[in-house]
Amino acid sequence: MAKIGKQPWQEMKISVRDQQERKDDSMNIYVGNLSFQMTEEDLRTEFEKFGKVSKASIIKYKLSGRSKGFGFVEMPNLEEAEAAIKKLDGTPIKGRNLKVNEARPRDSEGPPRQAKR
Repeated sequence: MAKIGKQPWQEMKISVRDQQERKDDSMNIYVGNLSFQMTEEDLRTEFEKFGKVSKASIIKYKLSGRSKGFGFVEMPNLEEAEAAIKKLDGTPIKGRNLKVNEARPRDSEGPPRQAKR
């Protein structure tokens, strides 16, 4: 989050989403519960049904290269991105119901995230 203002108590926080909307109309979308057989091309194809896709990526383990089961899709048009989220959230693809929503920026404040046990 960017902060503006003269005094700490007068600071106004501006979210990454607000900054992004000022620059362009794009949206970064989180896609979870992906099948381990899903490829980045498959992910791109599913979202291209709703409009242009700038980038589609599946997050993988560094050592094994195996999918972590989630990824991100960037769409340059906000309305198309919102339509994709609405239609694809909960949709079964390759045997798994997708979890689709707007990606949240990483929280840079506070302690690092810890794995659940």
